[in-house]
Order: sequence, then C-alpha cells, then structure tokens
Amino acid sequence: MSQLNDAQNAPLESRLLTTGVERLALIGRHADVLMQGYTQDEVPLEGLSSNALRKLLAARLLWRPDEHSGVKLTPKMRELIADMVADESRRQVNADVADTLEQIRTQVASYRESSQLGDYWQQEQQLLRLRQTVDDLNGRFADAIDSLWQRLNSDFGFVSRLNDKVRENERAQKQVVRLLDGLALIDFDELIDLVGSDGTLRKLLISQLQQQLSQHFTSLREVQSRLTELMARFRRMQARSRLVSGMAAFLREHPGFTPGNYARRSEVPELCNRAAPLSAAGSAALDHHHDMALLGSLLKNLPSVTHSPEVTAAAGPTVMAESAMVAARQQALKQDVENFYLHVVDSSADEPLSALAYLQASELTWPEEIWLYQVIAEFQGLGQHEQQAFDWQPKESKASPFNDVRLIHDVALRFAGIA
Repeated sequence: MSQLNDAQNAPLESRLLTTGVERLALIGRHADVLMQGYTQDEVPLEGLSSNALRKLLAARLLWRPDEHSGVKLTPKMRELIADMVADESRRQVNADVADTLEQIRTQVASYRESSQLGDYWQQEQQLLRLRQTVDDLNGRFADAIDSLWQRLNSDFGFVSRLNDKVRENERAQKQVVRLLDGLALIDFDELIDLVGSDGTLRKLLISQLQQQLSQHFTSLREVQSRLTELMARFRRMQARSRLVSGMAAFLREHPGFTPGNYARRSEVPELCNRAAPLSAAGSAALDHHHDMALLGSLLKNLPSVTHSPEVTAAAGPTVMAESAMVAARQQALKQDVENFYLHVVDSSADEPLSALAYLQASELTWPEEIWLYQVIAEFQGLGQHEQQAFDWQPKESKASPFNDVRLIHDVALRFAGIA
C-alpha cells in the first residue's frame, strides 16, 4: 500500500516541482517589470509582450481588477516583495479587514494633512499607498472567492463519504460567512464622512470600491447557489448508495437469504404493508330464487335516509369588486373632466376659466390635486391640432429659490377656436 501511495504521489510532486520552477523562473525573467509595478500604481506594459503578459496573468502574479483599470500586482505578489525587501511600510502583519480599514483611515489622514501643508510629493506618495491598500483589500476578497470556487470544483465535489462531505460543507459555509462578515465591516457612510469633498478620494474609496464590492457580493451569491446545488445532489446520490450498500451488507451476513413472496403471506411486515385497504364490494344474486325471501327482509330492514332541510341565508347586496369600483371612479372622473372641457367650449367669456373654480362651482367631491392631474392628462391626450384650439394658462411657481421644479397650483382654459 505504501508503494502504491508513493507511485500515486510521484506524478503530483513532479508536476508541483515543474510548475514551481516555471513560476520562479517567470518572476526572475520579469523582475524589473514586477518591481516597477511594486513602486508604481500599475505595471508598465511597454516592456512586456502579449505572451509574457498572458503567462504572468495565468501564474497569478498580475491581475486586472476590472476592464477599466490597468494591470496590477496581486496582493500575494506585493506581500512577497515587501517581505523580501523588508519594506516595513507595506508588510502586512495582520491581513484582516479591520486592520486594513484602520490603515486606510491613517493613510487618508496623512493624505489630507499633506494636502493642507502643500507637500505635494508626500501627498502623491500617500495617494499611491492608499490605492495599493485598496487594491490589496479588493484582491484579498477576490483571491478568497477564487479559492472557494477551486475547492468547490475539486475537493468538495469529489469526496466519497458523507462525513467528509459534511465537514467540507461546513468549511465552505464558514468561509462564506467570514467573507460576508468582512464585507459588512466596510461602512460607506463612514468612508463618505472620511473623504469629505475630495474628488480623488471619493472616486477611489466610494465609487470604485463600491462597484468592486458589489461584484464580490454577486460572486458570493453564485458560490452559495453552487454550494447548495452540490450538497443536494450528493445527498440524493448518497441516499441511493446507502440503500444499496445496506442491502449488500445484509446479504453478506445472510448468504442463504432468498426474498419471499410477500403477496402470499398472511402476516406482512409493517414496513411492507403500505398499500391502502380495499373496500369489499357485494351484489345480490337475483337468479337464486330460494334467497328472495332473505333479500326482501334485508331490503325492508335497511334504514331510510332522511335529509334535513338546510337553512340558506338570504342573499346580500351585490358587492362590486375593488378593481371594478376603481374603474368606475376613474370613468366618473374622466366624464366630469370632459364636461369641464365642454363647458369651456360652450362658454363665450373672454377670460380663461379656472379648473378649480369650476370644481367648486359644480360642487364636485374630487380632491383638487387629482382633479388637476386629470385635467392636465386630458389636455395632453388631445392631438396637436385640438390643443391649439385652447388657450392653456397654468398657474405655477418654483419649488424654492434653489430648485427649478415647477409646482402647478391651478389651470385656466379658454376656447380660442379652431383655425
């Protein structure tokens, strides 16, 4: 067995060694470009061919946060360089979300202080570090979600025992909960108060970060859906396999067992007796004349079926459905507005007729706001030629000195005639 395990692990170790040597050689060949990406906001692509860029992305040394941003170092690669060069300003002692948020607060405070003192070089350096910290935060979430996807499609999907499946399920669920708890720590109200009116900080810490976190939430929902689908599928397969394995174990313990014909047994086990009982049916044999007296006595002794009269309640008045009542009120409102327009046409007054004055004079019970809405809607529903026949004079005002929204208080109409 030990030799078999060694034989199985040999190809895996060989593949790991080959992949590791290729990745380390890739870092060595492009060390200049990687260090430039470490000291700058993005990796310069002028010195990279398309083939080299594809290899660096496939090796997860570089990544692109979204389609609108450039290529950047992955958080793990940046942490590796920071550890190798002993860059204490960028080494992550504790990589949790709370520590990263505290680091963002400190860097924002240093950035604002440098801006107030006019130290533009220090301000640019603080902004660069702040961008890298935000990229690290976003990259750690992306790496964790990608790691969870890899586990779902490898270890989680191919375990053979139920206990292993349950433990793997709990592990994946706990990681999802940890990621959700970490995302919940990011309070955008606090970040809005922190950045103030600085446009650069608002774009970095509000708009871009919020868009990236929305993508992470969407990915986590897909992970949870995949997790539930795999678990349900495995439980269905496990139920069938447990039934077969249980029957196989029983046959191994009882090699002479032969299934019996349960249909011919007088005492059926309760587990197998699941059929619904049959109702016995009988009929009179009218061709047996010697049984006619017995059948007659049985029919005579049958109890008669009496039906007690049912008391029915008097029918109440018809209640219109709510939708019918609403439609009726709308039709009544439309009819009253049409009468108002006809009154305007029939009126020969030179002054326009107020819609609210007509509402009060006609003693209609419609609310003033609903009445004006319907009057305006009827006018807008007319054709262009019919609208020109009316002199439309809305009485309106601005909502406030700083708000150009117009508030309509009344509408006056006068029939000018059809040209």
